[in-house]
Amino acid sequence: MSYDHCDHGLCGAHLVRELTFVVETNGYRWAARMKDLLLDTAKQVANSPHPCLSEDAYRKLTKRYRVILARGAKELPPIPPRQDGKRGRVAKSDAHNLWERLERHETAVLLFAKRPEVAFTNNRAERDLRMSKVKQKVSGCFRTRQYAEAYCRISSYLQTMAYRG
Repeated sequence: MSYDHCDHGLCGAHLVRELTFVVETNGYRWAARMKDLLLDTAKQVANSPHPCLSEDAYRKLTKRYRVILARGAKELPPIPPRQDGKRGRVAKSDAHNLWERLERHETAVLLFAKRPEVAFTNNRAERDLRMSKVKQKVSGCFRTRQYAEAYCRISSYLQTMAYRG
């Protein structure tokens, strides 16, 4: 099954966790600035009457995002050249891999600021799935597809009712 009409947003909580690790282990200023940018934007989106930024504010956000990444490129150490006779990819640091992911997936990282239906984190979705995975691990599996669908339907109803109070 393909979902061509859907956009993919990266979880802000996971990115903030990775940025915190990079700041604490390496002390990179670009990672601290990116973390602050994401958290400030999430707070701004959450407190605005419309759960997304205006076009002008989003344009300013992307400009700041790119400036932070450009400064980060200068701050990161160069990737060592491949050694003769070695195959495979050259090992990069966690900080460099995160920087590359942030550069490559800019739209997915900032999607929460542009689309009101996209949350900053996917923590709720993970919590919703966690209990079905626990049930599957404890019992080994669902006996039939019908039982799995019934479990998901009931669980979804209960979680929605709890979420809405």
